[in-house]
Amino acid sequence: MYQTGLMIGHFEPLHLGQMRSILDAAGHVQTLHIVITAHPSPHPDFNITLQDKARWLQMACADLPFIQIHTSDEVDLPFHERFAKVTIDVPASDAKLQRMMATLNLPNDTVLVVADNHPLAYDAAQNQLTMSVLTTALHPEFDSDAIMQNPVAHWTAIHPEARGDYTKTVAIVGGESSGKTTLVHKLANYYGATFALEMGRLYVGSDLGGTEVGLQYSDYGPIALDHAQAIREATAMATAPVTIVDTDFVTTQAFCEEYEGRTHPFVAASIDEFRTDHTIMLDNNVPWVADGMRSLGTPDARGRFEQRLLDIFSRHNIKPHLIDAPDYDTRYKEALLYIDQHIYGKKP
Repeated sequence: MYQTGLMIGHFEPLHLGQMRSILDAAGHVQTLHIVITAHPSPHPDFNITLQDKARWLQMACADLPFIQIHTSDEVDLPFHERFAKVTIDVPASDAKLQRMMATLNLPNDTVLVVADNHPLAYDAAQNQLTMSVLTTALHPEFDSDAIMQNPVAHWTAIHPEARGDYTKTVAIVGGESSGKTTLVHKLANYYGATFALEMGRLYVGSDLGGTEVGLQYSDYGPIALDHAQAIREATAMATAPVTIVDTDFVTTQAFCEEYEGRTHPFVAASIDEFRTDHTIMLDNNVPWVADGMRSLGTPDARGRFEQRLLDIFSRHNIKPHLIDAPDYDTRYKEALLYIDQHIYGKKP
């Protein structure tokens, strides 16, 4: 048993193989220090920060007090895993490790933790390295480079704490009685995805007694807050590379402008701050179905509200994907096609 261990990695994304190596190393040291660094070639479709990666590991190791998490802007360090395209300059790595140990105030007998196939695990390299080396077993079923390059294809390998940053949100929007909620449930079932429901409708039930008679301008801020929280919870618990969202903040703003005659600044800020990755807009050209809460059922009202949505989208530089098929099954199939192409990378 060693006193202190040091493991360095990109962890982009954090996956189950890496966690198994962390647990393996933690069984041989009293305290394991993990240093997270930026990836030299991050995936262009995901904006992952050092803080994101620190949060994943902090949450994953929250009940393991013998593991301590750090971040570093240094990219040229001897990482835990071997990378085929990386050449290890042992003397330079040794000097950087010594500086890092001083920064972290680690004892001189700290051991460096690397994978079994790492160049620094070989005797020749160890002779040039000041630190002792501890190796962890390989997990060949988890290819870090392949997972980083195509996280969608390797979704089940990603650690649950990291999946929320690798799921893409798709908002289904449209006017009243355009089939949004039914489509949300169909898509969620098809992909095995989590989803966020329309908060305006739930708010009317929970805070207004089930009708919109008491709805007023001051309610739109709380509705937006509830919606942001619902999306946050759905992505945090993501079960698929896509998370489905029933309506969006643009729709909330459209209802505010329709009923109150003015724009709500907090909802406007929410549109920009919490925007979804993709927006599918359903045309208002399917039959109107009254459900006791809908009030924009005339052709003029439906057309006016749809144009209002388009105006707000334009105002916030959002380009929704319009589905104007007049029947529900075709809409469903077109939505599947869009998600398959834009999130799962399938060719048409």
